[in-house]
Amino acid sequence: MSPIFVSIGPVKIYWYSFLILVAIIIGYNIAQNYSKKLNFSPSIIPDLILGLVISAIIGARAYYVIFNFSNYKDNIIDIFKIWKGGLAIYGAIIAGTLYILYFSIKKKVSFIRLLDIISLSLLLGQAIGRWGNFFNQEAYGGITSLDNLKSLHLPQFIIEGMYIEGAYRTPTFLYESIWCLIGVIILLNIRKRKSNLIGKQISFYLVWYGIGRFIIEGLRSDSLYLGSLRISQIVSIILIVIGLIGNLIIYKRTHQKIKNISVNTDTGIGRI
Repeated sequence: MSPIFVSIGPVKIYWYSFLILVAIIIGYNIAQNYSKKLNFSPSIIPDLILGLVISAIIGARAYYVIFNFSNYKDNIIDIFKIWKGGLAIYGAIIAGTLYILYFSIKKKVSFIRLLDIISLSLLLGQAIGRWGNFFNQEAYGGITSLDNLKSLHLPQFIIEGMYIEGAYRTPTFLYESIWCLIGVIILLNIRKRKSNLIGKQISFYLVWYGIGRFIIEGLRSDSLYLGSLRISQIVSIILIVIGLIGNLIIYKRTHQKIKNISVNTDTGIGRI
């Protein structure tokens, strides 16, 4: 399994880099189209995208390197070789969120609504990006058997790609990609509903991805650790809690609005 997508003379383009670029392009177009439907300025997403992508990549790399520094301490220059893999999505989420907060304050637009706008793009980007991990032979699970992989009715190229370091591995990259795609379908349905309130999409994302990542991370054999704890599982729990709190706030606000409308109707306020 070659990690190289195409070679042009001495220039090599890696699958990892190519798929990230594809995810960015698709995600940008989705976010731009949706922002227009919400009557945002047409320039908002174009103004946001460059800084967001740069901050997300820096955050993703910094997160990975910090918790995996033993692999880089003797050769610091390798820190900058991001095309070979080693980007942690949670680092991208943290850094990207901070940049969106800065951007929303600077442009005086809704921070939460911007998060809603990019939530679908992010989830779809993660689904695509996991295939970069496949070509780099990373983000895999524990040792399994050829028969177990065949029982999943996987294409032969995936089975062959899961033969890593002398053994067949569990395709956790695929599990996460599928989980994210299911989340994309659900988010698309949420966007179509009249009850699509501010914060609902990002709250769903946090809970959905947090649950999936927590479970799948437990199957991976290349996790980053903090002591004896898997870092991604800790962050997953935090995201789930934040998402649940967000949903609770939305529910309370909705319930209060319904209650106020009911009171106003009963007292005759607002009648024609």
